[in-house]
Amino acid sequence: MSGKGKNQYVVRHEDKWAVRSENSERASKIFDTQKEAIEYGKERAKKEQAELRIQNRQGKFREANTYGPNDPYPPKG
Repeated sequence: MSGKGKNQYVVRHEDKWAVRSENSERASKIFDTQKEAIEYGKERAKKEQAELRIQNRQGKFREANTYGPNDPYPPKG
């Protein structure tokens, strides 16, 4: 689920981590650590009002967070 913008992905990039936009083959930016990539990806997802999907070392997505008005699972209360 996405808002108005492109979803963002934190993915493995050789021996580093990268953030890339949905339907893009090129990385927006490359980082030494996954933590740095997640922080950057979160900011981009907030700006795009989109989803951030985070890949684990094995290439499977371990987490997804939606930023913006179209969150399919907003917190209760």
